[in-house]
Amino acid sequence: MQRFQTRWNNSKYLLILFLPALLYYVMFKYVPMFGIMISFKDYNTFKGVWASDWVGFKYYSLFFHSPDFLKLVKNTVLLGLYKVIFGFPAPIILALLLNEVRLAVLKRFVQTISYLPHFISNVVVVSMMFLFLSPTSGVINKVIKLFGSDAVNFMQNEHYFRAIYVLSEIWQHVGWETIIYLAALSAIDPQLYEAARVDGASRKHQLLHITLPGIRPAIIILFILNIGHVLDIGFEKVLLMQNPSIYATADVLSTYVYRTGIQSMNYSYGTTIDLFTSVINLIFILTANWISRKTSETSLW
Repeated sequence: MQRFQTRWNNSKYLLILFLPALLYYVMFKYVPMFGIMISFKDYNTFKGVWASDWVGFKYYSLFFHSPDFLKLVKNTVLLGLYKVIFGFPAPIILALLLNEVRLAVLKRFVQTISYLPHFISNVVVVSMMFLFLSPTSGVINKVIKLFGSDAVNFMQNEHYFRAIYVLSEIWQHVGWETIIYLAALSAIDPQLYEAARVDGASRKHQLLHITLPGIRPAIIILFILNIGHVLDIGFEKVLLMQNPSIYATADVLSTYVYRTGIQSMNYSYGTTIDLFTSVINLIFILTANWISRKTSETSLW
């Protein structure tokens, strides 16, 4: 009993610190799950959730047979895949490059500069994009004109949307995402590098046989988590970037939910699409975790 009392005295302060995070997830993540019920009802704000008429899979059928269904899924999946293909390796590469920098002042300077965009609001980032890519006064188009070409209205051209979005996401978050990889690199035993140098291993061989295997668990875990967010495209930035002229490539599930669910006040239909997105993301993360568990010793569970 005394031992239990001692352990409780030692851990109660940690539990108190954990309490705000627990309350946050309960209130804003678990309690709102009750709202998915309205996707199976003809929700009326005056009647409330319980009194609204039950319609079963009516709104799911409407969404799956909608002429926008394939376009929305295609746009969302492509943006998500491009973020994984081009965005996921970027912080790994940056972390490996920073790990090779021996001058501490330069390393800290590069880290600080690469972290800063993460703290810039999406509104400011998109405003910067409109300024830099402006067909009249943008820096990019001024350079294009110097080479004798005509100015390009990037933000009004549907063919450039995905590239602009993915590149801006990489620029904005690559520095912040390197933190985990730098922490994993710092955990590698320095004696392994010393032994490798004694054996005549080059920088390339040290990278392939010590550094990458040392951070492989972190890479796998973060890759699984990224796969689970393929359809979870950031709503705010896409909404700020899009306009009707580029809906062919810029209209994704999250912005469609905003227009149909919030602006048109069709809450049941919007909830249906959002729940569909969450289920697909869950399937992706379960599949990625299962494959990882079968092919390696690292997985989320």
